[in-house]
Amino acid sequence: MDHVQRKQIYEALIKSWSIETSSKWTIENPAKGQCGVTALVVQDIYGGEIKKTKVREAWHFYNCIDGQRFDFTEAQFNEKLNYMDIESNREEAFADTNEKQYSILKEKITKEFKLSFDS
Repeated sequence: MDHVQRKQIYEALIKSWSIETSSKWTIENPAKGQCGVTALVVQDIYGGEIKKTKVREAWHFYNCIDGQRFDFTEAQFNEKLNYMDIESNREEAFADTNEKQYSILKEKITKEFKLSFDS
């Protein structure tokens, strides 16, 4: 994923995140609570791995694509994260979200990019 693609996906995510994709979402902090669902949808598009890092007492999920870390929801935190890059998976990331939130975000991103996925 190059810089242009990274910017495009981030802008699409900001437009797509809502209270429907995370119950923690706020207008002031749109990335809040979006890490699991975002990591899943980004993996659907770009492949790669899902990684996790402990933030306070909770797991924070993000992507690793071609050996490079992509954390599209890091803006939800006030502090700089100390990434542990612990191996994770879709099952763990799904524990942070639900099927409805995932389907809504995937549909919104699909429309933004005019992509089609096999469900």
